[in-house]
Amino acid sequence: MQLRGNNVVCTRGGREVFAGLNFSLSAGEALVVTGRNGAGKSSLLRVIAGLVHLAGGQLELDGGEPDTSIAEQAHYVGHQDAVKPSLTVGENLEFWARYLGGIDLPIDLALQAVDLARLINLPAAYLSAGQRRRLSIARLVAVPRTLWLLDEPTSALDVPSQNRLAELMRSHLAGGGMIVAAAHGPIGLERPRELQIGPP
Repeated sequence: MQLRGNNVVCTRGGREVFAGLNFSLSAGEALVVTGRNGAGKSSLLRVIAGLVHLAGGQLELDGGEPDTSIAEQAHYVGHQDAVKPSLTVGENLEFWARYLGGIDLPIDLALQAVDLARLINLPAAYLSAGQRRRLSIARLVAVPRTLWLLDEPTSALDVPSQNRLAELMRSHLAGGGMIVAAAHGPIGLERPRELQIGPP
């Protein structure tokens, strides 16, 4: 399986964010997108996720489901953690799992993978920023998808949680998955491929 971007162009609010972007990523590989603030790292992830219109060029996922969009074969974890405060931790994850197409791993086990199982019945309004981030990451575990699109994935995470995320990412890659992550620094993976947007 391979994800390819050829001469990808992104515009936001009538302004060209980037143009002529080329990249490729094969099964088992991670691509870290770097660049200055405003260079378009988050925008690239949103374009791949189908949340921002592709203004030019091509995006292809060879070897994926031919009648399914790239977005439907991907998980997108952005800056916002998309957590409903009035629902419990377990209810939040169950909602997302059902929305994303069904539960593969039981909710309690998915929460255990991010060390939130003991909080399954706690209203999400009481979670810290790091706990909300971990709840978002639990979606990656509960519903398997080939491509993970992660925007600053270690944001708000303490060191143990960063290590836990790194282990989840390594396991995903070992199983033939792919990761595209926008980051300003290391994300715990050894020698990922790198794509720099804009000047260094």
